[in-house]
Formats: sequence, structure tokens, C-alpha cells
Amino acid sequence: MDFQKSLMISAAGLKVQSGRMRIIAENLANADSAARGPEADPYRRKIPTVVNRFDRELGAEVVRLGKVADDRSDFNVRYEPGHPAADGKGYVKYPNVSSIIESVDMRQAQRTYEANLNVVSSTRQMLQRTIDILKG
Repeated sequence: MDFQKSLMISAAGLKVQSGRMRIIAENLANADSAARGPEADPYRRKIPTVVNRFDRELGAEVVRLGKVADDRSDFNVRYEPGHPAADGKGYVKYPNVSSIIESVDMRQAQRTYEANLNVVSSTRQMLQRTIDILKG
């Protein structure tokens, strides 16, 4: 396999996983933020999508971060009658973010990032060995 192609494919993977981790971090940061008022909605969980596309210049499939969609699942509600954002029944809407799901997604993104980083490192080492052999 072409060294440059390998590096470019891995670089695309690194970029995607970095974007996924950023979105997951945003979800985690907003997990406990209540709605601003009784009629307002709280933060809605973001779901990153990953898409494949054929790179003509590279001659290979590469991944990229696609659209970032809003999770349309129901918000969490808690009974907190004294809260300023409580509705008439005393319930407050909180984001539809599960810290457990986000933590699992984050770990998966980290592992995939590390795998792409290992490919970059291995490719660099092979390239260096090739140069050393050519030097004689």
C-alpha cells in the first residue's frame, strides 16, 4: 500500500474521531443544564454521523464527519417544584443526555483515535526504514 494513501486515510480517521469526541464532550458538559424556563426546552443531545466518501485524488474511500443531528428522544423530567424552570405541576425538563452512553461513546472514539494514531506511527516507521535501506 502507498504510504501517502495510508497516512491520508488515517488522518481522515483522526479528524473524524476528534470531532466525535468534541461533540460527546459538549453533550457531557450540558448533561445537567435545566431548561431556562417552564416553556423552554433544555439542551438536546447531539449525535454525530460518520460518512464514507471516495476521494478521487487519493483513489480510496475516506471517512468524514457528516451531519450532526439532534437526538429527538424525550427529555428527562424531575420533580423540583421550587426550581425557576418548573412547570405548573413542579416538573423541570433536563437534557436527554445519559452520561453512561456518552462515556461509552467517548471511550470508543478514543480507542478508534488511538488505532488511527498507531497506523500513522507504523507508517512513519516503515517509511523511515525504507529511507534507511535506500541510504545503504
